Amino acid sequence: VLRKHLDGNGIGKDFLSIYLYTGCRNGIRTRISCQEDISERRRTVRCTLSVDNLNTALLRAARSHQYVKALDGRSTEILDVLRIDREYQAHLVTAYHHVGSFCHKAYHFILKVVDCGVNADFGDLPGLIHRKIRKSTDNYLYGPAMTPEEMERAIEIGAEMVQLAYQEGTNIISFGELGMANTSASSVWMYFFTGIPLKECVGAGSGLDNQGIEHKYQVLKRATDNYQGNGTAEDILRWFGGFEMVAAAGGMLQAAELGMTIIIDGFIMTNCILAASKLHPEVLEYCVFGHQGDEAGHKSVLEALHAKPLLNLGLRLGEGTGAICAYPIIESAIRMINEMSSFKQAAVTKYF
Repeated sequence: VLRKHLDGNGIGKDFLSIYLYTGCRNGIRTRISCQEDISERRRTVRCTLSVDNLNTALLRAARSHQYVKALDGRSTEILDVLRIDREYQAHLVTAYHHVGSFCHKAYHFILKVVDCGVNADFGDLPGLIHRKIRKSTDNYLYGPAMTPEEMERAIEIGAEMVQLAYQEGTNIISFGELGMANTSASSVWMYFFTGIPLKECVGAGSGLDNQGIEHKYQVLKRATDNYQGNGTAEDILRWFGGFEMVAAAGGMLQAAELGMTIIIDGFIMTNCILAASKLHPEVLEYCVFGHQGDEAGHKSVLEALHAKPLLNLGLRLGEGTGAICAYPIIESAIRMINEMSSFKQAAVTKYF
């Protein structure tokens, strides 16, 4: 599916990993991975190590999911629970148009909100990028959430948005999501891609109590038991994923192809990079993991990826917010490389 999007010349060659150490002895480390072009024998690092040249973007994709019908315990009935989903998401998408000013003022992030499949019509909402594949995915309790063609389209949308940001000068990028039940889809991806027991992958999501978490687990267990696909990464992506999650995975792969640094957000986006890595493992070399959230399973999936997040603040919001919080640490690390003097430069006698 990805062959025509990723020609293989960008990722999978040679990488220059730059380790930035803050503190002389405490071992605190920030890792920024940049590509080095060995074939041309030039030490050309494809992300600019200068604060003046940092250009950031946050992509938020949105969609609705028919799986919500199963969570109310009456999945055999045709219930219009997506009416609430539609109203809630419509308000969110409208509200996040105004969040862009905060992102830019605080950290100079450019916010792009993309409708991949929300079950609502927004008209000419200023700032919203319309790429609706269709109104919501199908219910993966009974079959695949999307067709192979729809999965490819979602990947193309993610790649397109990253290319747009890249053409505008972005070299550090992050992804977020606006969706209902996407912690559920993430839990299933995590289960299939890591082998961690499903029970350990399922958490409270937007705030379920213990009874709700147990019901969520039982529904997801039915969904995984009913899975009849071929077990490939592509098939698991399309069977259980949302349009916005597949678009994020495609965008992450495109960002790696372009040599951009990717700041990974919370539980959902960590599972999106997990999925992307099952298609092209080299994508992980371009990632900085922003934080460890409070959702059950996030710590385990980070460990499965051998990832060391910069922050652990107990965040549960998602939507790219943790990545924005982590960005100042990355900027500080780059400033240290460019502006901090060594002992020799500062004429300080080494004391250890």
